[in-house]
Amino acid sequence: MEKPLRVTLAQVDCTLGDVESNLRRTARVLAQAREERADLVVFPELSLTGYSVGRVAEDVSLQQEDAELVALLAEAGQTAVVVGFSEAGRLHTYNSAGYFEGGTLRHVHRKLYLPTYGEFEERKHFSPGQAMRAFDTPFGPMAILICYDLWQPTLPFLAVQDGARVLLVPANSSRTRFPGDIDMPREWRDINRFHARMLESYVIFVNRVGTEEGLGFWGGSQVVDPWGNIVCEAPLDEPAVITVELDLLNVRRRRREIPLVKEARLALLAREIDRLAAEGGDL
Repeated sequence: MEKPLRVTLAQVDCTLGDVESNLRRTARVLAQAREERADLVVFPELSLTGYSVGRVAEDVSLQQEDAELVALLAEAGQTAVVVGFSEAGRLHTYNSAGYFEGGTLRHVHRKLYLPTYGEFEERKHFSPGQAMRAFDTPFGPMAILICYDLWQPTLPFLAVQDGARVLLVPANSSRTRFPGDIDMPREWRDINRFHARMLESYVIFVNRVGTEEGLGFWGGSQVVDPWGNIVCEAPLDEPAVITVELDLLNVRRRRREIPLVKEARLALLAREIDRLAAEGGDL
């Protein structure tokens, strides 16, 4: 019998460009999560640096082995943590989320799709990642998709085909500055439920709150089960730290009911994708 997963959704604000302040806030939430016996704490996208890094004069990016992140590991203890930061690579800078476990950085996901329209300028300041991988945890394989990554249907599909049973989605979703009358909380609920149901996986979506450089982040973090049911949902527009217990055996139960995931036919898809790329579909 697998042990249930106790996961904490850390729906927090952060201070643009102030890594030390954001680390202190992160440490406080981790202390609360440990009191609630959390196994995993998930923070929003870029939670250590803020979103609009192009508006900050100094470089706030962190290397994977930076002392600030090492100190954060000490605060976490045995609790696993997903935290977002601007990553200083050897040449490029990435919008990254790291999975820390047992005092070690076990996995880093670099955001693959960078929105650059309207008020969003990510492609100006970050380079896109080059890999979509599931990774092992004591609770089974998981994968991280950062915000806009989940809006590209092929990415969660690839993550699940690589073995993920839980999709972790740190986000900085804003309801402001969108064309037309777009209800972003409703859009995200629909997208989260779609992927959870069709990929028969848990989706853990953790969004930021607060305002920054004209953007208003609305929160509404949620967990969706493999049937597409919302297990828990945080309030809109205010900080919240919510811990929920998940039975990950539900993934196997759902996939036995309707075996969608095992019917992917990857070789067929690979042939057709190669054909489309050869015909000019690779931008």
